[in-house]
Amino acid sequence: MYNEFDKYLLGYFTDDYWYDEGFTIARDMLSEFSDNDWLKLQEEVLKKNIEWQKKLAYCIDNTSKMYELEILLTLSTVKDNELFNICIDSLRSFIIDDNYKKIVSLNEALVEQVNDLIGTPNKGIQKEIYQKFIVTLRE
Repeated sequence: MYNEFDKYLLGYFTDDYWYDEGFTIARDMLSEFSDNDWLKLQEEVLKKNIEWQKKLAYCIDNTSKMYELEILLTLSTVKDNELFNICIDSLRSFIIDDNYKKIVSLNEALVEQVNDLIGTPNKGIQKEIYQKFIVTLRE
């Protein structure tokens, strides 16, 4: 399934198609991933181009799989503001248990980036992440 997913994300999509239908197809493909597919994705994700990475971050769904959280945390380290914001937005929609909150709050690079961005136009998203993961866990 990983190879099919990879080829799909490498394809050209108009914005309308991607947001109307494309990401749903990609999300469905991710839901069929085996453990081996997730491991292959983890190995390859930082080797992919930025557009591929943005599509991946956008379509990661909240299925409470640790693989998804790890992928988003990995992608959040890429030096691209748009990708970072997509990762934060995807994290925000997760159903996060206390274990996930702890993992996110202990990710110092992510916490630092969120703190740095709180004054930017997307500050609402960053504040929500900060409140949801960092403040509540440290209280």
